Amino acid sequence: MSFSSFMLDPRLQTGVRALGFTQTTPIQAATIPVALTGQDVLGSAETGTGKTAAYLLPVLQKLLAARAHTPRALILVPTRELALQVAEHAEQLSAQTNMRVVAIFGGVAMGAQTNALRRGADIVIATPGRLLDHAARKNISFAALQILVLDEADRMLDVGFLPDIRRIVALLPRERQTLLFSATLTPPILSLAAQVTRQAARVQVEKTVTPEAIAQTLFPVPEHLKAQVLQQLLREEAMASVLIFARTKHRADRVARQLQRANIRAGVIHGDRSQSQRIAALEDFRRGKSRVLVATDIAARGIDVEGISHVVNYDVPMQPEDYVHRIGRTGRAQASGRAYTLVTPTDETIVRRIEMTLCHKIERRRLESIDYRTPALVQPDAEAIRRYVESNRQARQRKMMVASA
Repeated sequence: MSFSSFMLDPRLQTGVRALGFTQTTPIQAATIPVALTGQDVLGSAETGTGKTAAYLLPVLQKLLAARAHTPRALILVPTRELALQVAEHAEQLSAQTNMRVVAIFGGVAMGAQTNALRRGADIVIATPGRLLDHAARKNISFAALQILVLDEADRMLDVGFLPDIRRIVALLPRERQTLLFSATLTPPILSLAAQVTRQAARVQVEKTVTPEAIAQTLFPVPEHLKAQVLQQLLREEAMASVLIFARTKHRADRVARQLQRANIRAGVIHGDRSQSQRIAALEDFRRGKSRVLVATDIAARGIDVEGISHVVNYDVPMQPEDYVHRIGRTGRAQASGRAYTLVTPTDETIVRRIEMTLCHKIERRRLESIDYRTPALVQPDAEAIRRYVESNRQARQRKMMVASA
């Protein structure tokens, strides 16, 4: 379906063409006509399917009917990165209009956001916690709000935002349009939808990218050789743009440092990094200044970067659903992609669960350049060292006491 068939405002059509959009994706074709009627929508769509434009275009079309720089559309998202990306997308689509878009999120000072809200905003894109901070300070009014969008609702529930969402909804006008999107329509999501939507049209489309579109490989490796195998993969394989997943913030930092010491340009993104550090790492990765980005699951949820050639699971995720979500970061828009997973002996149970979810076995490989028999370095026993140092100290004290007697 062509975007011209939606009879959008010519200024929005210009924005669509500027972004190079011609034919709609399935989620856009299913969502836009319904949302333009003002009906609530409950949509199931993964990141990378064109979901953002699917709700932004109806929102912008509706807001163009009146001129008022007061919050009339609120878009709630789970992460700072996603807030920035949605704001950028909205600004691009509305470039020919006088629409004002403001993104508010935690991790930065509130001053600039407060000033932006006071200057007037038509669309506010926010993470729940920071939005409630501004609401408590009377920096934002919802009196004129017409549309609420909940984007990646499942992720917001995953990180504990449900109480905040309920508090926010209680502040909004009851008469509004609500668009809720989630990668999965689980019972908790359906329960939330029942609370915030009214007679919502259910829009569910097939994923644009399925795991079958991605070449997957497991690399069995002892834990102590993971760093060596990863670095060898990055040297041997044609890996142009690589997103690496680590289980914890500490491990993400350590992997990034190891790569940097090996002269492999790598950025890192996780919840303990400052907002400026996260933005800089993401921009360097998007522009190709660093070909590797190491991330934790939570931080990566807002990453929407085209052209990722490889996803590497440095640590196997704990749930099969997380594995599918991770590898879906490559192979976007029907392109091919590759997913590599480093598997230690203790990971075999979850790997079997992943293969059961995928309904097929995943290919296993070993690198010929790696000597897998290399033993792990024996780490010093910290307690034994402490006892040794303490005994030496006591021996010196005894000698001093004898000498002075």
